[in-house]
Amino acid sequence: MILDGASPEAIARAAEALAAGELVGLPTETVYGLAADAGNDAAVRGIFAAKGRPADHPLIVHVANQAGVARFAAEVPAFAGRLIDAFWPGPLTLILPRRPGMAEAAAGGHPTVGLRCPAHPVAHALLAACAARGVHGLAAPSANRFGRVSPTTAAHVAAEFGDALLVLDGGACDVGIESTIVDCSRGAPVLLRPGQLGQADIERVAGIRLLSKEELAAPDPQAPGTLLAHYAPNAKLRLMEAAQLRTALDILGPDAAHIAVYARTPLRSASARLIVRRMPDDAAATAQQLFAVLREFDAAGARLIWVEAPPADAAWDGVRDRLTRAAASA
Repeated sequence: MILDGASPEAIARAAEALAAGELVGLPTETVYGLAADAGNDAAVRGIFAAKGRPADHPLIVHVANQAGVARFAAEVPAFAGRLIDAFWPGPLTLILPRRPGMAEAAAGGHPTVGLRCPAHPVAHALLAACAARGVHGLAAPSANRFGRVSPTTAAHVAAEFGDALLVLDGGACDVGIESTIVDCSRGAPVLLRPGQLGQADIERVAGIRLLSKEELAAPDPQAPGTLLAHYAPNAKLRLMEAAQLRTALDILGPDAAHIAVYARTPLRSASARLIVRRMPDDAAATAQQLFAVLREFDAAGARLIWVEAPPADAAWDGVRDRLTRAAASA
């Protein structure tokens, strides 16, 4: 059931459902989430069951403001506090040491917890309404089956889980890919997942160099969206350079069928059965539409999706990460 997220009545209805231990689809600026009361382990286990997600693969807990951090985190390093001050609300998740007994199921039983304060007004309104009902954080992974393409509209969520799920409609997501994840649990900031927020901005605010996962001997804490294969459409996705795309289309000629192409480079094909979408030259615009385009290709019956490899510069890191993981699922 899709309800208007701008309606106070819909917000109240969703908050009541969450307080009662039910699941709700909610918009954020990144992607739509499948939410449950982070303090209700039975409700959170419902998320894992609905998604088909392994119970030890942790979820991000969304909080209304900075005050919510102290409820779930045992410690906030100074550099993490600076990141919170600068980038919350926004598309940044921080991995912090977890307070014992808090969000056990959401954290997958791990000693750390991922926390984020979303910037979407509907998410903010819902978090405030939930807090008034004693629900002080929402565990909310992307509202899709585990490993598949994330949803960026309310209709995408309904297509995944059916009409029985209450979904708040907040329009198409502005960012379109999941949040940047920075591990703050090991004394220095470590990038676990790239997103819209860039490395240079994080380092400038943190005042410390952002390390890569490979630079620390200690194993990374488990975090959402960091599996090798993830974000996959039903069709097999392949990343290709522009020259490879041209050659492949020339070889197939008019016989190209059941193939969808997403590319910045203008391409020609003798086939009328090819599905072609132009990739924007801008990384942010590409991120905003990426998952919706992959879903469109699936809906159109594509069996193969050929995507032009993103440019090498840092602005494209988030898009490149999602496409690389989607291709690894093929």
